[in-house]
Amino acid sequence: MLNYRHLYYFWVVAKEGGFARAAERLDMAIQTISVQVRELEKELGHQLLKPAGRGVALTEAGHAALARAEEIFQLGQLIPEEVRTAASGPAALLTVGLSDGLSKFAAHSLLRPVLDTPSLKLVCHEGEIRELLADLALHRLDLVLACQPAPQNSNLRLSSERLVESPVDWYGPASLVKREAQAGFPRSLAELPLLLPTDHSALRGRLERWFDSLSIAPRVVGEFEDSALLSVFAAQGMGVFPVSRLGSADVALMGGLKLLGRSEDVREEIHAIRSRRGLHHPLVQRILAAARGS
Repeated sequence: MLNYRHLYYFWVVAKEGGFARAAERLDMAIQTISVQVRELEKELGHQLLKPAGRGVALTEAGHAALARAEEIFQLGQLIPEEVRTAASGPAALLTVGLSDGLSKFAAHSLLRPVLDTPSLKLVCHEGEIRELLADLALHRLDLVLACQPAPQNSNLRLSSERLVESPVDWYGPASLVKREAQAGFPRSLAELPLLLPTDHSALRGRLERWFDSLSIAPRVVGEFEDSALLSVFAAQGMGVFPVSRLGSADVALMGGLKLLGRSEDVREEIHAIRSRRGLHHPLVQRILAAARGS
């Protein structure tokens, strides 16, 4: 069997770029680490490191070994937390990734069917879709909710399903959402200050095309990656903003926001992306079943 202690020393040397820095990090003698790495190379039958200036560089075989070592030791970092969780009693753990362009109000609405699960521990991570899909492939996440489907990549072994396609509503503070603005919607959007999602969101492109079709030149006063943060600035009077109707119930709970109008022609898509492990997660299955039935 592979000696994982040898692999660990190689991983540290590769990450640090040399034996001296690795020895300092590990508080060990350079010679000791060097011997361990040489033993790994003997086990594998290939040279993994080669001299490069004052440090070392990876050979082609070394790059392959490092890629797997990254997965092994990153997964190993999860063990202490998972052991503590298991020792503290049974818990229904659900780890979800939310792409940074996704409406968080809509995401909350999709997750609502499992929020009353006894002993639920919900962990949500927000980030770029590529990073989330990498974590999903490494089984750090059970489910990713995104505003776009997973790319066609057989190496990741992910499945993607469009859960909802929700129309977009527009809300704003009472100081801006007046009767004449409501009556003149959507033309009134040309006169009002707008808060929009950034280009990270697939919704932004759909909104831009919708504005063009109506010959509206929007006055954008703010752009936000986080839809919840966008609504906070809107509630303070900065402008009006679009939100998926799926999450409108949550928006209505925020004080001071009123419905301006509804744009049926603009829709936000939300896709559920899973790995093989997520296919059998009971909470993921409940979320998807509820979304399909809505």
